Amino acid sequence: MSFGIASPLALFLLPLALAPLLFSPLRPSPISSVAAAPRDALSTFIAWALRLFASLAIGASTLAIAGPFREGRAIQRYGEGAEISILVDRSASMNETFAGRTPAGGEESKASAAKRIMTDFIDRRAHDLFGVTAFSTSPIMVMPMTDHRAAVRAAIQAIDRPGLGYTNIGRGLAMALSQFPAGGEIESRVILLVSDGAAVIDPRIQDQLRADFCKIRPNLYWLFLRTRGSKGISDQPDAGELDTPQALPERHLDLFFKSLGVGYRAFEAEGPAAVADAIAEIDRLERRPFRYAERIPRKDLTDQSLVVAALATSALMVAKFAETRLKQSARAPAPRRAARSAA
Repeated sequence: MSFGIASPLALFLLPLALAPLLFSPLRPSPISSVAAAPRDALSTFIAWALRLFASLAIGASTLAIAGPFREGRAIQRYGEGAEISILVDRSASMNETFAGRTPAGGEESKASAAKRIMTDFIDRRAHDLFGVTAFSTSPIMVMPMTDHRAAVRAAIQAIDRPGLGYTNIGRGLAMALSQFPAGGEIESRVILLVSDGAAVIDPRIQDQLRADFCKIRPNLYWLFLRTRGSKGISDQPDAGELDTPQALPERHLDLFFKSLGVGYRAFEAEGPAAVADAIAEIDRLERRPFRYAERIPRKDLTDQSLVVAALATSALMVAKFAETRLKQSARAPAPRRAARSAA
């Protein structure tokens, strides 16, 4: 644990705290000498205690001016969970409902349903580390890998903003993989892809992604938000239909994911209830013991210094009000002898 000072120049006032130890804060006594009185241990203790309180009040006030703080640090903790990189499709089709139309009345878009359910998912997993990436034409790192729940929830709340038309899932996957720190000790790493499909990955990017997946080896979950009536992941081409990534993007994207050599599972969801069931299954699968570092932010100690100064000053004020002033009794005039009358 390390400490720091926000304004080090204020510490030049700290030697003033020695003044009460060198000079008595008590007012002079009208008694000519107290050395003749027997030594009183209680009085000596109280006198030095008052000096120490005065020194403490000055020292703590000086520290409060200097702005002391405790440095932020990382604490090793043990929990159950994973590093989860959430990759969210922000193409224009995510703004539609599962029926493939613009939301009206009480209807919920695919992006809004995913936002609501993933927020509950994050709240249930107390020890996970989360990163959030959004992609459409280009990927955007919304939130780097962190354990701060409020920041992750805020990042998830932004995923239902209007998106663009093109879906560049290859660059999105590359950025999601970059969320995982190199040389991490957490064994359970997850990429959670939330998308409604219709994406084609360039063959050159496929080779790079295979190399990255082989190096990081995360488990990949594809939450496929399927529009009702559209082609599914496992649908075969119709008679006379071309079996190409352009004609059947979802099928070929699924085949590419299966070729990566990592743990992979796809979930097809045609409504909010199915999305919730898929997220619950992922929640159940990805629970493993792991060690992680919890970051403790810097803590300002100015208030604590002011409390110490106030307590020491209060003790001095109590002593001041309890002080008794010694009054020197008026000396009686010497009696005058009656002058003898002259004989």
